[in-house]
Amino acid sequence: MSTKTLLQKENSAVHKEVIEANQHYAANFGEKGNLPLPPGRRFAILTCMDARLDPAKYAGLSEGDAHVIRNAGGRASDDAIRSLIISNKLLGTAEWFVIHHTDCGMELFTDDIIRSLLSKSLATATVDENGWRNVTEEGGSDEAKHISFLTISNLAGSVVEDVKRIKDHPLVPQHIPVYGYIYDVKTGNLIEVPEATTIGRAK
Repeated sequence: MSTKTLLQKENSAVHKEVIEANQHYAANFGEKGNLPLPPGRRFAILTCMDARLDPAKYAGLSEGDAHVIRNAGGRASDDAIRSLIISNKLLGTAEWFVIHHTDCGMELFTDDIIRSLLSKSLATATVDENGWRNVTEEGGSDEAKHISFLTISNLAGSVVEDVKRIKDHPLVPQHIPVYGYIYDVKTGNLIEVPEATTIGRAK
């Protein structure tokens, strides 16, 4: 059996679907290959990786419009701030949005919970009325104790915290406004967090 045949047998259905979708997309790529590197509308969004969120749809984006930075919770982690700094300094974005969302998975656990789970097993955990638990108790690692998972205990408060952290960073220019919003997964609406937007005003 050839190496190519072996690889094809190992590829999942999802892998196949992604490659086929890409081929269809590339076949109709048109003039998108001529888009400039800097985002055309000169703004950036920091938001959650949750699969229910589509920033292109809820913020009206097309390719080339804006930078979208995503992580678990849409938190202002060191790496997210690194990306925002590059977005402004080298690629000219002049306004930023921090957008968290309702029903966020980051509200469902704490650092202590995920550290305990990972210390005993790296396999995917399960949750029920009694909370999170491992389905197996082998192969874990204590390395999680070195990670701040930036979990959320208060949704609006987390938006305020992240906007403040961004605005207080010494490499973030004070003239950049940072807006704070919560995306409602039940309605699709963006709901402003006034305290966050006040903190994020340009100076």
